[in-house]
Amino acid sequence: MKVALFSNVDYILSLLIFSVMASCNGSALNEELQCSICLEVFTDPVSTPCGHNFCRTCLSKCWTNKKIGFCPICKERFVRRPDLKINTTLRDLVQHFKKNLNLEESEVFCDFCDERKQKAVKSCLTCQSSYCDDHLELHLRVPRLKKHKLINAVENLEDYICQKHKRPLEMFCRDDQTCVCLSCSEGEHRTHNTVPIEEESREKKNQLVQTQIDVYQIIQDRMKKIQEIKHSIELRKRNTEKEKSSSVELFTDLIRSIERCQSEQLKMMEEQQKAAEKQSEDLIKELQQEITELKKRNTELEQISHNDDHLHLIQMNSSLCSRPHNKNWTKIRIDSDVNVNSLYRALTLLKKTQETLNEKIIQTELKFVQKFAVGVTLDPDTANHHLYLSDDGKQVSRGDIKQVVPKNPERFNKACCVLAKQGFSSGRFYYEVQVKGKTGWELGVIRESINRKGEIILSPEDGFWTVILENENEYSACENPPVSLSLKVKPEKVGVFVDYEEGLVSFYDVDSRSLIYSFTGQTFTDKLYPYFNPGDNDKGKTSCPLIITPVSPLKY
Repeated sequence: MKVALFSNVDYILSLLIFSVMASCNGSALNEELQCSICLEVFTDPVSTPCGHNFCRTCLSKCWTNKKIGFCPICKERFVRRPDLKINTTLRDLVQHFKKNLNLEESEVFCDFCDERKQKAVKSCLTCQSSYCDDHLELHLRVPRLKKHKLINAVENLEDYICQKHKRPLEMFCRDDQTCVCLSCSEGEHRTHNTVPIEEESREKKNQLVQTQIDVYQIIQDRMKKIQEIKHSIELRKRNTEKEKSSSVELFTDLIRSIERCQSEQLKMMEEQQKAAEKQSEDLIKELQQEITELKKRNTELEQISHNDDHLHLIQMNSSLCSRPHNKNWTKIRIDSDVNVNSLYRALTLLKKTQETLNEKIIQTELKFVQKFAVGVTLDPDTANHHLYLSDDGKQVSRGDIKQVVPKNPERFNKACCVLAKQGFSSGRFYYEVQVKGKTGWELGVIRESINRKGEIILSPEDGFWTVILENENEYSACENPPVSLSLKVKPEKVGVFVDYEEGLVSFYDVDSRSLIYSFTGQTFTDKLYPYFNPGDNDKGKTSCPLIITPVSPLKY
């Protein structure tokens, strides 16, 4: 198996594979990691373009005085001599292999060399001596010596020998978690679970391999989590851009509406001004015409008054001396004030614009809070004995028959209500409840520490933040005192949103996408639980249940 380049993941997998192979057959793996030139484990391994690996020094010597490089294994020739760079991945694998199998160069010397001591290759636990290749020959040839226990050369042989019985530590006591010799296993450890040390070593190696696999899996999980986080932040970035675009569009529409209202108002005022100017011009023209006629008559009167013709004077006197029938101008005026009706129309337009804006803001707000939807199920341990819960914990209705239920401190014994199993002591959460067909109900959240025995008072001071319906169409928010609510439409699905840190509890009409009511500026210290009261059964007229429904994100 010749190793080329690896990715990070491949590298980790390779470490695991090599560890398994080392556990199973160290000598075989040793051969796989040998340079085919020096027949030793790789030192500074390099890879050729054809995919074979060699020690850098060995390959450089092969190419000495050669103009063209070639592969010593497959003999492939390279037009240009490759630039030999250390295969760092393979080098790390070799170092890992050497470390695990003790393949580093031994510093233990043969106990039987007389003059120049040779490095030992094996140590005999039976003889308690170390041997070089030459002196090891007897242990490999003589039948009696073949039975001796040989291990890779070690300097501290006494650590491998039982100090009490001077025999090799060939067994492992699993009860005491210690290595023992055969004499120990037949003596003080005879009733213990002892196994050959090779068997325990294999099991330990298998455990190490499994641990490495587990670590690799954890690494993979962490890498996956990194990708999830990166994906989430990218998705949030896209959503933020989308929300920014929606906000810009919303306020652009508002600005356009105001500009349109302003333009229409100015146009209306200009038209009214022009009409007033036209009216004044016509009136002035009419007045000037009357003045001209009056001046003409005055001239005629002046002429007649100086005439000596008495007969003519008498004849004209009756017509000229009569008072002229002129228009009564005392009641005619130009109003200097602006027409109030135009301002009223402008204000009406602004009001409609504001209502449209408010509606869009609530829609955007509802779409936002739905992102904090949580799973909510009813807690039967808190339900009043008159309440019937569905098997999935999503529906509650009131019955006429009192049920026999266990007594516990969490149960409401007077108030006909039930809480959710889920409580929240931080963050934001949102859920939706179907109230269609009901003539009465109570919804909201409550403080965990409230008294659940006896009558309850629905108010924030008493730990309740609720909105209720009574008598089919009387809605109110349970403040102190209660706040009557005037709703345009009857809600069929109510959304409840809580921002714990902000001290906010809001109720929404999901279908009409409108705000019902908000409790603001509250201070929460206890865990909060969703609260449900399906109202009176009203002799079966309103037996339909309150239903906790899945949250479906709004679409525009």
